[in-house]
Amino acid sequence: MDLRIRSFEEYQKAYQYSVEQPEDFWGDIAGNFVWKKKWDKVLDWNFKEPKIKWFEGGKLNITENCLDRHLEERGDEPAIIWESNDPDEHHRVLTYKNLHQKVCLFANVLKNNGAKKGDRICIYMPMIPELAIAVLACARIGAIHSVIFGGFSAQSIADRIQDAQCNIVVTADGSFRGTKEVGLKNVMDDALVQCPSVQKVIVLTRSRTPVSMIKGRDVWWIDEIHKAETLGQVDCPAEEMDAEDPLFILYTSGSTGKPKGVVHTCGGYMVYTGYTFQNVFQYNSGDVYFCTADIGWITGHSYIVYGPLSQGAATLMFEGIPTWPDAGRFWDIVDKFKVNILYTAPTAIRSLMQHGLSFVEGKDLSSLRVLGSVGEPINEEAWHWFNEQIGKKKCPIVDTWWQTENGGILISPLAGITPTKPCYATLPLPGVQPVLVDEKGEILEGNNVTGNLCIKFPWPGMLRTTYGDHERCRTTYFATYENMYFTGDGCLRDEDGYYRITGRVDDVINVSGHRIGTAEVENAINMFTDVIESAVVGYPHDIKGQGLYAYVVLSKEARDVELTKKDIAATVSRLIGPIARPDKIQFVYGLPKTRSGKIMRRILRKIAEGEINNLGDTSTLLDPAVVDEIKNNRL
Repeated sequence: MDLRIRSFEEYQKAYQYSVEQPEDFWGDIAGNFVWKKKWDKVLDWNFKEPKIKWFEGGKLNITENCLDRHLEERGDEPAIIWESNDPDEHHRVLTYKNLHQKVCLFANVLKNNGAKKGDRICIYMPMIPELAIAVLACARIGAIHSVIFGGFSAQSIADRIQDAQCNIVVTADGSFRGTKEVGLKNVMDDALVQCPSVQKVIVLTRSRTPVSMIKGRDVWWIDEIHKAETLGQVDCPAEEMDAEDPLFILYTSGSTGKPKGVVHTCGGYMVYTGYTFQNVFQYNSGDVYFCTADIGWITGHSYIVYGPLSQGAATLMFEGIPTWPDAGRFWDIVDKFKVNILYTAPTAIRSLMQHGLSFVEGKDLSSLRVLGSVGEPINEEAWHWFNEQIGKKKCPIVDTWWQTENGGILISPLAGITPTKPCYATLPLPGVQPVLVDEKGEILEGNNVTGNLCIKFPWPGMLRTTYGDHERCRTTYFATYENMYFTGDGCLRDEDGYYRITGRVDDVINVSGHRIGTAEVENAINMFTDVIESAVVGYPHDIKGQGLYAYVVLSKEARDVELTKKDIAATVSRLIGPIARPDKIQFVYGLPKTRSGKIMRRILRKIAEGEINNLGDTSTLLDPAVVDEIKNNRL
């Protein structure tokens, strides 16, 4: 069975087959990949424990599918095209042959520094080709990579390294983001004070920032590469992995303060990312595909590295930001590299809209064939702007819905095949069985219904556990509704059976497409010396989609209100990272609580959203007067 769906009729047939005979369907799809040994059983599962196993007994290495199998036919074709933050710095193109060589070499560097199958390796790097090389080198030798986004603070890094007990860190001296230079190694050094498990730190030179190098622990990337070359370690056979061996851990914010390490495995993840990449974007050989995400997030893992490379695609990596040196940077890149497929976030689109059309004018965007949106539901205004100004009404928009835990896209149009509607993720991909349920867990049948979005059957790309804490995985995703995976999102199914995601229903806020747990931000605010307690909610934000609104109770009145707010914001930046900095901080004398002490976030959310006349019954609160005080002083 071919991987590619070519018409809506083919989609409908594939979907029906995938629901009626899921094991046959996914077995057929998996046959398009290279296996060292075929699986004994396609699927074994229950959502109670939960226990999910795909392609059990199958042996493979994902890098053979992403690299080795392409060498004969497309060894000299581009695998990674890299554009620097600085438009004057020359771009780089790595062919499949180049990438294969560099991955093998760095895989040997990892081995020389003590890495072995099953070790956890932390990667904290800029958006440069060496980041993808490090990720693939880990997979090559069977080490489990844990990539941490370059904007996280030392404390956030330490939490993640400690949780995974990483023994090796791969980082760089610094990175560039617009006019900013970020000292990655210095931040990492601060984190490592708390991380005795780390034995080696491999440091790449990027920004030429002065860094401290600790004897016996820190080594330079370039020196280690030379050593491996001198020893003739140019080849590195791919480690044989079981389909269910872990491939990577990726930390995501949860509704408790501690980030949780989502675990994805080798076989199912490979099959799912390759299949979804090919079909959602309708990738054609020779297309230039540009995903604007960072590899530190799941979108970068699945749709910059593994998905595209498994399909022999040319994947474009960009180091910088969309607004520097001006707000035409994305369109310059599309023009320069004749990009065919552009996959970006609603936040980026809204930000570029604000700058007006002068930055789009004069840019040749005629190479574009498919546009994609990821990270959060796209609003109608942004959808139309993207469609009209960038796609010139000729490019289908794939509005993709999925999560870190899902591994790959679950609900989305297939480019040019599924009829689209603004703001709708449209229909589930083959193999994905969504259901909407009410608060009691009753399944809502038919169309024109709104409920909580669950998935009632496993798909190959789904998480298997949360690292070191399987019970947390069970309670977070599988305990809310019996025999279902709960996504945490609300959803509407319209008269055509199309799905529209309406946002989070738990205490997680989607800021610029990145999920931030309110508990994590509250914990950070509460660390500030004068704070007694706090509550954080989301509110509509013109650019980010959702902003963070913090209600803070202080132990004594602030002498300088604005400075104290800045100090609290700086504390959050230090403990989590700038991405979690509150947009608004309101000082209050108390929080609305029930008599049992539970904070009524529903009320706080409505006040933050400006819905002050629709707060419901507040008479049952411990101190109803608190609500009036908060309402009257709303920012």
